[in-house]
Amino acid sequence: MSGIKVSGRADIAPFFVMEMMRAAAQREATGGDVVHMEVGQPSSPAPAGARAAAKAAIDNDVLGYTDAVGIEPLRARLVQHYADWYGHDADPGRIVITQGASGAFTLAFLSCFEAGDRVAVTAPGYPCYRNTLEALDIDVVEIAVTPETGFRLTAEMVEGAGPLDGLVVASPANPTGTMLIADELGRLARWCHSAGVRLVSDEIYHGISYGSEAATAAAHSPSAVVVNSFSKYFSMTGWRLGWLLLPPELVAPVERLAQNATIAAATVSQHAALGAFDSIDELEANVARYTANRQILLDGLPAAGIDRIAPPDGAFYIYANVDHLTDDSAELAAVWLGELGIATTPGIDFDPAEGHRYIRFSFAGSNDDMGQTVERLTNWAKQRGPSSFVGMRLG
Repeated sequence: MSGIKVSGRADIAPFFVMEMMRAAAQREATGGDVVHMEVGQPSSPAPAGARAAAKAAIDNDVLGYTDAVGIEPLRARLVQHYADWYGHDADPGRIVITQGASGAFTLAFLSCFEAGDRVAVTAPGYPCYRNTLEALDIDVVEIAVTPETGFRLTAEMVEGAGPLDGLVVASPANPTGTMLIADELGRLARWCHSAGVRLVSDEIYHGISYGSEAATAAAHSPSAVVVNSFSKYFSMTGWRLGWLLLPPELVAPVERLAQNATIAAATVSQHAALGAFDSIDELEANVARYTANRQILLDGLPAAGIDRIAPPDGAFYIYANVDHLTDDSAELAAVWLGELGIATTPGIDFDPAEGHRYIRFSFAGSNDDMGQTVERLTNWAKQRGPSSFVGMRLG
């Protein structure tokens, strides 16, 4: 060892779903079959309009650097998107195209918060909020949301967390699929604005909901930072493209950070995203598939003894309590992968305190994947019988 120091900023928890993806890939590499219920990405490719636009750009464009905030036609198209979906009048000068939502969060956190600031997140919640904030030496305040309240965050819960500089909220949420309706989100956004708390609203699952339509925080607060992405509804995860809708005072800081951190988002992906808006029928067919998948799991998982589920309002996840089977959801996930070929994500990814009691199922795959999962888990439960395995090694 050289003795040259390594920054402690990298000493954060891993993103466990990526660990599960790797374990599933290793099983497949040795000839084992895997039903992928672990990964939070559509199983469908980018829509036809996006692929056609990308091919045209490759054939006809130099594809050099763009402006750090993104190409003007895409920003203008997003203005139309906000008008169409939310009836909200967005300013193209407040939109910044980013390298995925992950890049958007890093830019948002760097521009909004100082080291030592107190920023609240929910538990359970997307782990990369917590991990990225911690890497930036920001004090993470976890607010527990419970199944008794449908995993919903309220302004009263945030107010009870003590002095805060920021709040990160997702609707629909990962891993629970919980969605705040417009009145709930509006109340939370207005409270944050009046209390001087910077709200960062994760809206990457908008367009994927089962009942009520999702609301944007931008319509409820002039100080909210909105994060969105082409990964989920638009089925373009690997294209690594997202965007920020910013308050005016953050536009210049974010642009400067983007210039230095990434120069710009990938040019071909920006052109592809423009084409994605020409494939709405295809994207809505994906949502119809998720809707059917959701019902297959809600109907079928109880037969496998997995019946403590809060039905998701949006996104494509079911977060299930499995503490009648194990006190170690990571071990249970390993058993299911090894014995059944089902890859899932342990709840410890989303909640360090209570996640050992939960498993997340992603239903972004095919109808057949859902049927296979239910069938294999049901047979496994029958073979195991009614015995409790809590505190025992399941394998």
